[in-house]
Amino acid sequence: MPRAGASTDSRRSPKWEARRQAIVDTSASVFARQGYHATGITELCDANDLGKGALYHYIGSKEELLAAIHDRVMDEVMAGAERVAQAGGSPPSQLAMLGEELLDVIHRYPDHVWVFLHEFPALTGERADRFRVRRREYERQVEAVLQAGLDSGEFRDLDPWLTARAWLGMHNYTYLWLKPGGRLTARDVAKPFAEIFMRGIERPTRRRR
Repeated sequence: MPRAGASTDSRRSPKWEARRQAIVDTSASVFARQGYHATGITELCDANDLGKGALYHYIGSKEELLAAIHDRVMDEVMAGAERVAQAGGSPPSQLAMLGEELLDVIHRYPDHVWVFLHEFPALTGERADRFRVRRREYERQVEAVLQAGLDSGEFRDLDPWLTARAWLGMHNYTYLWLKPGGRLTARDVAKPFAEIFMRGIERPTRRRR
């Protein structure tokens, strides 16, 4: 909820939104370095060069800030999934594109993704529910691509739910080493990952052709 004195108009202005997003980004780096529970409001104020009143004007609470970091990651991931859905194509090509989109998010937002993967248990109530719903929506999209490949005969007999989690684990783990400015880009990793994974799920007859 807005604090006293914070107008609805100011909270919705482009300037307010830009400053809030900058706070989210800076705070993601602090949480990734120190951990959510070990970070206090005073440290967040210092990192963002704001007093407590000004910080709360933008974030409302520490948990709201954590939720905003999770939303930032999910917004990017879901936008990528939507681009893949709009592009169409065969199940193998869609799975490869999903991988490239996901790795791009991990590569561009390493601190946000670290917080996303490590600190989600700290979300409570409606915020936790929202995170679970959005995460499950993405998982279903991956499962749907796998099911489509199963139905078309391009993938061997597999459990889409289990296979989706193998795929997610393979890609999500890269947050530990896929960093901006590193030796590899998201695109460098996406192609061989797709080839490795596809060799494990495509039908043997399809491989021989």
